[in-house]
Amino acid sequence: MAFKSNKRLMVILLALLLSLGALALVSAQSGAQQTHSGRDYNGDDAVGFEDVLSLLLRGRADPAAPELDYNADGVYSTQDALDFLLDLMWGRLAPYAVVVTPRETDELLLNPGMGFVSVESFNNWVRQFRHPLCSIAQFRWYWKDIEPQEGQIDFALIDRMIELGTANGQKIMLRVMCQDGVVDVPQWLIDQGLKGQSYTEEVGWQPDYSSALFYEKHANLIRALAARYDGTPYLDHVDIGTVGRWAEWHTSGTGLNMPPDSILRKFVDLYLDNFKKTPLVMQIGGAEELKYAVEKGTGWRADCLGDYGMFSPTWNHMEDFYQQALDAEEANEAWRNGPVVFESCGSIQTWYDDHFDIDKILSEALRWHASVVHLGTVPVPDAWWDKVVEFGRKMGYRFVLERLSHPATAKAGGSLYYEMEWENKGVAPCYLKHPLAFELRNRQSGASWVVDTGADIRNWLPGPVEVRSRIELPADMPPGEYELGLAFLDPWSREPRIALPLEVRAADGWYRLSHVTIH
Repeated sequence: MAFKSNKRLMVILLALLLSLGALALVSAQSGAQQTHSGRDYNGDDAVGFEDVLSLLLRGRADPAAPELDYNADGVYSTQDALDFLLDLMWGRLAPYAVVVTPRETDELLLNPGMGFVSVESFNNWVRQFRHPLCSIAQFRWYWKDIEPQEGQIDFALIDRMIELGTANGQKIMLRVMCQDGVVDVPQWLIDQGLKGQSYTEEVGWQPDYSSALFYEKHANLIRALAARYDGTPYLDHVDIGTVGRWAEWHTSGTGLNMPPDSILRKFVDLYLDNFKKTPLVMQIGGAEELKYAVEKGTGWRADCLGDYGMFSPTWNHMEDFYQQALDAEEANEAWRNGPVVFESCGSIQTWYDDHFDIDKILSEALRWHASVVHLGTVPVPDAWWDKVVEFGRKMGYRFVLERLSHPATAKAGGSLYYEMEWENKGVAPCYLKHPLAFELRNRQSGASWVVDTGADIRNWLPGPVEVRSRIELPADMPPGEYELGLAFLDPWSREPRIALPLEVRAADGWYRLSHVTIH
């Protein structure tokens, strides 16, 4: 590509000649690896004014080279060289940048919004046998148990489980059910005239989901639950439940039909309209309602992971239902917006006893971008332990910082420019925003300043993630040496929350990576 302006080129070259030799090369004594920041256009392992000339010459020879697009405007021009020169002259790039390449660990992490599930139990129970610690505790309540009297919701029942979950480092998955036992709706609703049908193939009673009375009273319950719990730090996700056996959106084994789509959609909307902050998950058996829900941003859930022949020798969920349902309802990309949740068919011990292929089961779960998996809350067979741990490293998100670059010096009240290279080695994003922040801790006084980068990790899909930006430093920072750390913060407490597979984690949760001198 030809230069846009010879006059601009002459200005750049003149400034370059005047500036060469005027800047002393410095090196940060931080203990971090010292090298260039990726702007070493002449290959001498330093970033300086000579690189501006190299950028100009290389740009004339190969203007399409992507690494020459310094200002990231999508095309190389002499403006890139000018911007590079100005950044050097104004101290926005140190001649030698601090570059940190942290060591990665293989630890199994316990992080929000992803991981293994304990069912109606907590990690104090899970620790008693060989099973990975769980980040989520699954609780499903029948309507009759949480609203025994109209308008008198037993919040204490739910709050107690939340307290136990918090004490065990777990969030709660919540589902409301209306059908499986003989009668699972409140008696007061029956007394008000709600009708239903009994079934005998597997003894039970199905309420009339099409009843205006049922919808009115159930809507009151869901609205009350959302008003109390939506967007709180205690819930991991909420199932769009209510309908069908165990609120799984099917009536298998009853001989009865599901309500028409016009009725079912009202229940999907009931959850969508009230749970605005906590992630929602729709049952994969919801047919048209699955498509409708994921179009609105929900994730999906399947409750028979691992079924390769538990119900029939000629049909199973893994090969004959899950992928077909995703294809039919155009839900294959739903994982980009909401979590994919699996509950085991039987348990992992059942799979082992039935000689199922564990590698195939877990690889399919990863192919479907699983974030949350329940294995039955039973001991993992010894022969499968390593496979389950490796699966745990790949499910959900796993953010690995591969490189952090920044100048060795900055000014209080000024900007600290930085570049980060991350890789999400999981199969899904993080669905709740956890601010990525830097902490600058004065090495002499211990005083610290926390600055949000503004990065939105909900967009960090599997694969490489590059972040190139700056933070504005507080003007009240005293001159001196500062430790530079980073962390993904809990959106409620503003404390470090997401664990990273890096060796440099401090006891307070910050990952202290390098040093910077503040003038």
